[in-house]
Amino acid sequence: MSFQRNVQQNRKTKETDISLSFNIDGNGETQLDTGIGFFNHMLDGFARHGFFNLKVQVKGDLEVDPHHTIEDTGIVLGTAIRKSLGDKRGIKRFGSCILPMDETLVLCAVDLSGRPYFSFEGEFTTERVGYMDTEMVREFFYAISYSAGMNLHMKILAGTNNHHMIEALFKAFGRALDEATTIDPRITDIMSTKGSL
Repeated sequence: MSFQRNVQQNRKTKETDISLSFNIDGNGETQLDTGIGFFNHMLDGFARHGFFNLKVQVKGDLEVDPHHTIEDTGIVLGTAIRKSLGDKRGIKRFGSCILPMDETLVLCAVDLSGRPYFSFEGEFTTERVGYMDTEMVREFFYAISYSAGMNLHMKILAGTNNHHMIEALFKAFGRALDEATTIDPRITDIMSTKGSL
């Protein structure tokens, strides 16, 4: 393997100080401290269902609001995903998941193309779940897609419970990313007619 699939990534600004460790080839172990309990819960679901090992330590300006903490964590996680894949030799590249959670059904599709694009369809009916603003779900995944260079489509197909809808999106993303980052022994080069991603 020509790259290390275990990455340590840090980012410090006037608004946040983030330390993150991401291991694609993990078993779902997490150590999470973002200062936002519901966000920790969502990151745990992502990692466990993607079989990623994820450690996140964030000191953010929560006295302002959760925005910078959540968005910047997305930037750092997306950067770690991109770095952990190197030249993407041998990976499946595409991954998708349709995931049910009680009354909720969501779709997530990933292409690790190197070209960032984000599409999100879904509405939340509350402004906040726990101490996490529901509008930050879209911002988090947007930040991941652009810092990772990932084509990411997410859609809430059905649902009434906002907790379920958000949790299903995080879990579906984990499962889709797990599929896309899997090394397939049949792929001896890079899964692209261009020869690079």
